[in-house]
Amino acid sequence: MTFDKLDLIEPILNALSHEGYTQPTPIQEISIPIVLKGHDLLGCAQTGTGKTAAFAIPILQLLQLNKGAERAPRKIKALIVTPTRELAIQIGESFAAYGRFMNLRHTVIFGGVPQGAQVGALKMGVDILIATPGRLLDLQTQGYVKLNELSIFVLDEADRMLDMGFIHDVKKLIKIIPAKRQSLFFSATMPESIRVLAGSILTNPEEVAVTPVSTTAETIQQEMYFVDAVNKKDLLIHLLQDKSIKTALVFTRTKHGADKVQRLLTKARIKAEAIHGNKSQNARQNALRNFKDRTTRVLVATDIAARGIDIDDLNLVINYEIPNIPETYVHRIGRTGRAGLDGKAVSFCDAEEHEYLRDIQKLISIQIPVIKDHPFPAENMPVVGKSKSKSKPNQNIRQPNPNKPKITHNRAPISKAATDSAAEPRKVIAPPVKNEAPAKPVVSKKFWGRK
Repeated sequence: MTFDKLDLIEPILNALSHEGYTQPTPIQEISIPIVLKGHDLLGCAQTGTGKTAAFAIPILQLLQLNKGAERAPRKIKALIVTPTRELAIQIGESFAAYGRFMNLRHTVIFGGVPQGAQVGALKMGVDILIATPGRLLDLQTQGYVKLNELSIFVLDEADRMLDMGFIHDVKKLIKIIPAKRQSLFFSATMPESIRVLAGSILTNPEEVAVTPVSTTAETIQQEMYFVDAVNKKDLLIHLLQDKSIKTALVFTRTKHGADKVQRLLTKARIKAEAIHGNKSQNARQNALRNFKDRTTRVLVATDIAARGIDIDDLNLVINYEIPNIPETYVHRIGRTGRAGLDGKAVSFCDAEEHEYLRDIQKLISIQIPVIKDHPFPAENMPVVGKSKSKSKPNQNIRQPNPNKPKITHNRAPISKAATDSAAEPRKVIAPPVKNEAPAKPVVSKKFWGRK
């Protein structure tokens, strides 16, 4: 399955090609047609499965096809609500990437910063608004956010919303937005409390569930360095002084961060290039070719840009910044230790990243060994997991799970109360997935639409 089989319009296909994407992930392959048909969607999927594109792509297409020649100020047609600033920014970047060849405008609003710039963007008019709950309700109360013409509503990371105490804000928001709308609801877990909330938002939804990758290959030696953020650059250069490291793939969370790390390595006379979404496709391909040919020793990448990297003899992966999504860690370090070869994954953890580390270790069910013997130890850093003074082969990596990940698609009811009248749910299950490529779902030929 390729994106051009999903009935997507030319501007979106061109944007996907520009980003280097040709094949949808399982959740994208099943969810995009559902959303394009105007159905509500209940998605049980964590960030890292491709779910942002699963809703961003069809939203862009629906808005583009329904866009009139109006000259009046743009009205908010789509609203995406997510619990954190970082997630909101990442979603905004996705809309920018997939909508780069379309005349649609989006903006991101979140708390913790002055509202002036955000209010200015809203006054200019936007088609798509990505927001955190608190700032959204605040600006709505002030009259800067008007949702009376909203047609598509997305609630992302619903279980995290509840964990962070946003449930009351979400309930307030539901009362404000139009009752006649298309709603998309995503949650990493689906306990009864989440299903009850979903039941108050969705109407006769399709349900798609994804079990993400959660194990690491046994051939990968993992190590953790606790280091203050200001000393990460020095620790990176220190580690790369080891001439036995022929190639290293360094991950950052942002495009700006990738460029910054590339510049400091170049200044230290370490041959490095960066790839991210702001680089042209030719520039990314040239950098990747130089890295594979070992003309470039270090490749600095963001997660999205690194999607196509497939190098069997990669020596080392370095998480310069720990990912905020646990599954992303698994995908990152899966770039090494391939084809039965040994690999090594090193992570730098500062004080603000401890929560991310905790989530990663919970997902992979191991404690990553800590390296204490290095020149830049962090101050006042709590010990997490096992420590060791020298690198040794890692014996505590779980065996890979042959059944990861899978995806199911049901026409099942979303709450237990409705099960008595429900028909037997149909399911779609994808075959096992390798680290490097998304699964190709085995989709039933039966029509999944409303009866």
